[in-house]
Amino acid sequence: MRALEAVSVSASHGLEGDHAGKSPDRLVTVMSSEAWQDALDALDPPLEAGEHLDWTLRRANLLTEGAALPRAKGGIIRIGELLLEVTGQTWPCKRMEEARPGLLKALARDWRGGVTCSVRNAGPVASGDAVEILLSPPEVKRRLP
Repeated sequence: MRALEAVSVSASHGLEGDHAGKSPDRLVTVMSSEAWQDALDALDPPLEAGEHLDWTLRRANLLTEGAALPRAKGGIIRIGELLLEVTGQTWPCKRMEEARPGLLKALARDWRGGVTCSVRNAGPVASGDAVEILLSPPEVKRRLP
């Protein structure tokens, strides 16, 4: 993973330069810096003094700040000219546990791993672009009977 200051996003391939073969419903993943911090705060065992984990470890495509991401399918996020539709929760993979014990579990709760999205309106995105939540349907919590 590498952080970019700007990138183009297409409706057919997602982020320019990202690996191909993704489902159209999972072209872009978005995570909030607040959710990343919540996951770090929930680590068990906790971070040691001076230990730092960069958000790129999560391998999300885009990191937002100051906007509560939708927690339900159908949510709409605008970032600059880019328009994304939430298709689901991004579930962390086993690589998170390999990177740091406890990280997978910390990210799996409360949508901390972010959201997967399809691209409704392609366009460029750049660091500092405004993030606007246009639609945030109510979260559906599934429970066993």
